[in-house]
Amino acid sequence: MLTKKGAATRQRIIDATAAEIRERGVTAVTLEDVGARSGTGKSQLFHYFPEGKEQLLLAVAQREADRVIEDQQPQLGRLTTWAAWAEWRDVVVERYRRQGVHCPLGVLITEVGRHTPAAQEVTRRLLDQWQGEVRAGVEHMQADGLIGRHVDPDRAAGAVIAAIQGGVAILMSTGSSKHLEAAMDLCLDYLRTSAGRPG
Repeated sequence: MLTKKGAATRQRIIDATAAEIRERGVTAVTLEDVGARSGTGKSQLFHYFPEGKEQLLLAVAQREADRVIEDQQPQLGRLTTWAAWAEWRDVVVERYRRQGVHCPLGVLITEVGRHTPAAQEVTRRLLDQWQGEVRAGVEHMQADGLIGRHVDPDRAAGAVIAAIQGGVAILMSTGSSKHLEAAMDLCLDYLRTSAGRPG
């Protein structure tokens, strides 16, 4: 178990790695860069991450997965009116605009590997939590008669998350958020108009 000082040092290393990835991309980052940025030596890096770069990148991915949800709060947790949904949409778009073309969470696929069980688990937990928050919003709106009862909350939430991720992938390739905005807008338009459609 880490001491308070040890936990702070480990977190500093993770934060430094994430910052390097945002600025330069995953493949350009070296342990030397991380050490210089975090003010730690190689022996410290291997003390906290004895398996090396892959273990460090997985820790970064876990922290970034947590931040995905944190950065959307409190809006994500209170999707109870259309104004609230619109506010959440703007928060999501702005978050990814700020992030730009380098996504630390992308290490799950690019460096850690899509077939690594630990990486898959980080992704699964993130998507389950994110989808659950959106599903709760859909269910609340259905209870108030603002979303049609024929809409499956879980499928709708899954489609919204998939739309966001598709838009983010394009943003990372082009630097433009217009596809992300269009995807979210179409999903929300569908939900908004569903109350007036027969089941």
